[in-house]
Amino acid sequence: MCVKGLHLVTVLFGLGLPGMLQVGGIRVYTPGEVEAVNGTDVRLKCTFHSSSAVNPNSLMISWSFRPLKPGREESVFYYQQRPYPPVEGIFRRSATWAGDIMGRDASIILRQVKFTYNGTYICQVKNPPDVHGSLGEIKLRVVTTASFSEILKLALIIAGGITAAMVLLIIIVSCRRCKRKRQRREGDEEVPRKERKDPTACHPSRAVHLYMSDTSIEIDSSDGMISDPSTKDSSSSEEEEPSSDDDDGGDDSD
Repeated sequence: MCVKGLHLVTVLFGLGLPGMLQVGGIRVYTPGEVEAVNGTDVRLKCTFHSSSAVNPNSLMISWSFRPLKPGREESVFYYQQRPYPPVEGIFRRSATWAGDIMGRDASIILRQVKFTYNGTYICQVKNPPDVHGSLGEIKLRVVTTASFSEILKLALIIAGGITAAMVLLIIIVSCRRCKRKRQRREGDEEVPRKERKDPTACHPSRAVHLYMSDTSIEIDSSDGMISDPSTKDSSSSEEEEPSSDDDDGGDDSD
């Protein structure tokens, strides 16, 4: 009985162990297929997820190439603490590092791809103790001209950029129009304020009458006639002059 129980536990553990390793294993993600025009640069994207924290000192990334025709695999790129581009082979001076290990990115770039680059690229990542897991594969297809799908993608990207620029332009123009309308409205409100009459001021025709009324006027109590002080002064001076003549005449008679 005990032997059967032990055997059952062993079977269950054996069935669960691969699942545990798969859960704890490193997972690599690639786009699957990539198309590039002959003579252009192409990015081979590879990202990964590890159950362990990324250790920059022990993380290892390797890229290899398997051609379409039967042949041996060729090393494309290697990374451990720093990039190691190939020093020989068809990818010499062509493969460059484009990843970020702390961002869990193991991508590379192939410069000026050729038709001999057609094939499958394998991305493998090891992050000890997490060293087991899947491999990422990318099938690269080098073509003479871009396919309709690539042209469509490029057109959509361009159209999206133009649309975003137009929306931004419309927003800017609308804001400027609103600002001008607000300024005009404020200006129209200020004009009536400026045109309001000062309660202390009056019309020029009225100002003449007020000026005339400000001159001093005397009323003679004897006959009730109104006389101007300036007129009165001149008449009084004329009256005084004859009196002086009379006096002189009187002296002469004596």
